[in-house]
Amino acid sequence: MILAIVYLVMSVVTFCAYGWDKYKAKRGKWRTPEKTLHLLELCCGWPGAILAQRLLRHKSYKKSFRIVLWCMMVLNVLLAIAFIRFFR
Repeated sequence: MILAIVYLVMSVVTFCAYGWDKYKAKRGKWRTPEKTLHLLELCCGWPGAILAQRLLRHKSYKKSFRIVLWCMMVLNVLLAIAFIRFFR
C-alpha cells in the first residue's frame, strides 16, 4: 500500500514538473534539466512522465530522451520488485 502511494505522489510531482518545463519552454525561459526529469522518473514518477508525454505532448519526440525514460522505468520496476521481495 505504501509503495502505491509513493508511485501516486511521485507521478503527480513528475507530471507537474513536465508541465512546468513545457510552460517555461513555450516562453523561452530557463528549463528544468533533463537529468532532473529522469531522476523523478526513477524515483517512482515514470507513470506521471508517460502520462505527461501523452497529454501535454512534451518530451515525446526526442528519441534519446524517450530511451532514457524507458530505461528509468525498467530500472525502477526492477528496484520495486527487489524492494517487495526483501520486505516480504
